[in-house]
Amino acid sequence: MKLLAVGTVAYDAIETPFGKTDKILGGAATYIGLAASKLGAKVNLVSVIGGDFKPEYIEVFHKNSIGIEGVKKIEEGKTFFWAGKYHTDMNNRDTLITELNVLENFEPKIPDSQKNSEIVMLGNLHPAVQLSVLEQMSVKPKLVILDTMDFWMNTAWDSLLQILSQVDVITINDAEARQLSGEFSLVKAAKKIQEMGPRVVIIKKGEHGALLFNENKIFFAPALPLEDVFDPTGAGDTFAGGFAGYITQTADLSYENMKKAIIVGSALASFTVEKFGTEKLQHISSLEFENRLNEFKKLTEYNYSF
Repeated sequence: MKLLAVGTVAYDAIETPFGKTDKILGGAATYIGLAASKLGAKVNLVSVIGGDFKPEYIEVFHKNSIGIEGVKKIEEGKTFFWAGKYHTDMNNRDTLITELNVLENFEPKIPDSQKNSEIVMLGNLHPAVQLSVLEQMSVKPKLVILDTMDFWMNTAWDSLLQILSQVDVITINDAEARQLSGEFSLVKAAKKIQEMGPRVVIIKKGEHGALLFNENKIFFAPALPLEDVFDPTGAGDTFAGGFAGYITQTADLSYENMKKAIIVGSALASFTVEKFGTEKLQHISSLEFENRLNEFKKLTEYNYSF
């Protein structure tokens, strides 16, 4: 199977209690692509960059076998830029700078070679832009995964409902799930969201793990307790990329396989937060990844008797 990931390729500048960076490689599509590539998935990106985008970052995509035919470069423009500062608990951050630049007029164009992709991951963009991606596909994808946020719930409600009716999986955090559904209970929230279209709802709870809802079945994946958390930027996109990449690589859309996929996504996200930006994610070895998955297994494995 092929995975098509649509989202931002960007510059980020990040400040946390543990340090700060200048402009570094970021963006939802970047994290999604890197995470999926670590699983051997065939992943192609659709995004837009400016003439200021560094050649060394293009090389990152090539080294990780990430297709960028669908990444348009506008030589006279500047790449989307976000700067943020995290507080001590790392769960809250302040946005310091947002420069849309070339993203402001982004109209994704799907390469002909990717219009038959079986798995489509719609990164956090305007719902109308996400919808335009599905309209360009030559065949109906076997699985469409959507990420969204509270901003679109506040500003593009009708478009959001339209795209929700056409996706199979949605990934959102717990606050967004409550806002979207109007329910405080996450179980009730998931049911309400499923009525909007997605048969599978994944609710991310950051350092407290993630919940997978499929029909009346619920699965919980913990987050691995870590000694060092330097930068949570991109963790949610890494999680989504790991989930989508695992589904793509295994070509198995079953609920049981999705349970494995969110463990894989959680494991990859646990690497992302250990360094700034994509630094750690770029250099994970297969042995490191295997050991991390074993740590997750130990975290949840137990025997009991009555």
